[in-house]
Amino acid sequence: MWQQSLRYPDPSIEIIDPSFAPYRIFSAAVERLASGTRWGEGPVWFGDGRYLLWSDIPNNRILKWEEETGSVSIFRKPSEFANGNTRDRQGRLITCEQGGRRVTRTEYDGSMTVLMDRYQGKRLNSPNDVVVKSDNSIWFTDPPFGLLGNYEGRRMKQELPQNVYRIDGLTGEATAVATDIRGPNGLAFSPDETKLYLVESRATPNRLILSFDVVEGKRLANRQVFIDAGPGTPDGFRCDVDGNLWCGWGMGSDELDGVVIYNPQGKLIGRIRLPERCANVCFGGPRRNRLFMAAGQSLYSLYVNTQGAPGG
Repeated sequence: MWQQSLRYPDPSIEIIDPSFAPYRIFSAAVERLASGTRWGEGPVWFGDGRYLLWSDIPNNRILKWEEETGSVSIFRKPSEFANGNTRDRQGRLITCEQGGRRVTRTEYDGSMTVLMDRYQGKRLNSPNDVVVKSDNSIWFTDPPFGLLGNYEGRRMKQELPQNVYRIDGLTGEATAVATDIRGPNGLAFSPDETKLYLVESRATPNRLILSFDVVEGKRLANRQVFIDAGPGTPDGFRCDVDGNLWCGWGMGSDELDGVVIYNPQGKLIGRIRLPERCANVCFGGPRRNRLFMAAGQSLYSLYVNTQGAPGG
């Protein structure tokens, strides 16, 4: 049974390298905000409404947590087994639907626009995670995970390779910017958008976080292994303003479950231990200094002494 730490500093926040110490707030502890999900994913902060949305994939719903009251309600059900969420630069919700095999935008009036559901005439697999660049382009991963069964999607035939796509913010034209990735999963831009980080979650023998140079804002080049995860399982992540990567992590063990933090050079500097695997994170709050962590059955948060990079 998880219990919030009554001690300061919270022992679950581990300083692995001294450079992480300035990011820990002495009197901030990990808080559990909600529980009862089957597999939580895709947190996204709405500061204008002071609430957080996140996906509960097997329950086919998107949930809403309100900052002022702490209440949790259903934002959308069915959600077509929604996974990753983000906001575009106009503040609209962008969602990856594993069951719908599409990427959608929720308009201001609540109606939904399908941004992409096919590529070269074939149906997408099961869009997983998504980010929006400052030029309004939408980048997302498309592994087949939602096609493998009827728990987090619908068992169906895979029609396309496992790609990463870019949707042009002006024309809506879609291009495959990375192809034949072994389980493309979480992705995030560096604060200056010169690099894209990408989880290759079915790489063998170990899962990887890759880095690419972003060329002319539209193409990827110079693929490199940024992090070899070893026995760990990186999932979704976001960058802070200093370029550190805050990664959802876990493999069902006390030593690995939670969030790990890497600096821009790929060095492990810190860890936030949780009692369950963390799937994805985002920064929120009025100052973007509150880290929200969507784990398997719960939603957690922690105030940190940094801010999330814009667009995450």
